[in-house]
Amino acid sequence: MNIEPLLDALDLQEDAARALADDLRAQIDDLQTRLREAETHLEHLAITRKTITGLADRLPAHTPDLPEHPDYPRILAAFNHATGPLRAKDVCEALGHELLPKNVEGTRAKLKRLVKLGILTEVDTGNFARKP
Repeated sequence: MNIEPLLDALDLQEDAARALADDLRAQIDDLQTRLREAETHLEHLAITRKTITGLADRLPAHTPDLPEHPDYPRILAAFNHATGPLRAKDVCEALGHELLPKNVEGTRAKLKRLVKLGILTEVDTGNFARKP
């Protein structure tokens, strides 16, 4: 009996198995590299989270966006300079508006809107102050 064809077939199977093993080793190397990169990224994210949470108490509180009107920043500036609560009439004077009822009421409405946004507080009826 001639075993040469059988050995040749065995050689082909060994070559195929060797090629498959080499291909799998290459895939493993690639996956290990990708795993190291992912683990490094996770470490960086953990450091970033720790840094941000450590600084959170030092960051200024977020103030809601002000409505689109030029008086709102000026109203807040008036409260920043005030030593106590202000009435709508006081804010009107600080803005340089005439003390007409329509101006005072318009200013009162703006102050109420700032209370709803959580920027001001109404300490008692008609008296507004900056939230602490």
